[in-house]
Amino acid sequence: MKTILLNNRPVGKPTTSNFEFVTEDTQLVIKDGEILLEATYVSVDPYLRGRMSAAKSYVPSFELNKPVHSGVIAKVIASKNENFKEGDYVSGMLNWQTQQVSNGEGLLKVDGSKVPLSAYLGILGMTGLTAYLGLHQIGKPVAGETIVVSGAAGAVGSVVGQIAKILGLRVIGIAGTDEKIAMLKTKFGFDAGINYYTSKDISADIKTLAPNGVDIYFDNVGGPISDAVLFNINRFARMIICGAISVYNNTETPKGVSVQPFLVKNSALMQGFIVSNYADKFPEAIKQLSSWLSEEKLTYTETIVDGFDNIPNAFIDLFEGKNKGKMIVKI
Repeated sequence: MKTILLNNRPVGKPTTSNFEFVTEDTQLVIKDGEILLEATYVSVDPYLRGRMSAAKSYVPSFELNKPVHSGVIAKVIASKNENFKEGDYVSGMLNWQTQQVSNGEGLLKVDGSKVPLSAYLGILGMTGLTAYLGLHQIGKPVAGETIVVSGAAGAVGSVVGQIAKILGLRVIGIAGTDEKIAMLKTKFGFDAGINYYTSKDISADIKTLAPNGVDIYFDNVGGPISDAVLFNINRFARMIICGAISVYNNTETPKGVSVQPFLVKNSALMQGFIVSNYADKFPEAIKQLSSWLSEEKLTYTETIVDGFDNIPNAFIDLFEGKNKGKMIVKI
């Protein structure tokens, strides 16, 4: 059995030295009410970086010298719990371990017969829920409006753009390579895209692509890209703050434009959220996402890395933009 521990807290961008691998020959034994799980897929996500620091946040920090955990799809290989049988697959927040024991609490059975099991870590999991609920609950989209999505080629951003198109919006995506921009337009149906690495003036490019202004901004990155969007927002614009990956590894307080004048001048809304704020709406969101997926109105892209030992590297690669869509490690 292998386990990945948080060895020390990252300063700046995480490195492999922040993690420690532990291998044990111990045979795990289950008691009544427990199940033995074997990891199949592990999700790595930018928000885990925040949990690796000691700073107060919306979820507790990971403890040093304890296993890191995230979304995992696991197979039940032994069961003494009447709710689970051997061969079942489950999804839940589990440790970065090849095998582990659980009492079943917080685990959801998943069915890989209609969609790949990995989809339950992405478009039918927290990724899809984050995109759907953030856009609907805060963005309140209206057909004919214009939305800009940053981190658009990532797991959440690519779903946000597709949902917005289904709802009749003009969709502009911001991503970091020409290849990703092409993917946004051909695979995900975005109307236009901006490569932030090659753009000489992101604000001017937004103005060109959205001459009538921006009604909704779905922000996954923060930093200068988000500053550029502010100069193009319309009256009563809604800015959905989902993430800020561009500043997660900063060791100094980031500097940017002051948002208050833009908000006041445009009577605009800027609201951060975490998907668990809307837990009561998960069932309806999953039902709608599943329906769109079966109707082929939604599609998704995954970057799948093979091997348990590559989990830390896959996580670190998120900060280099090496993923297209959801980053997942196949065990």
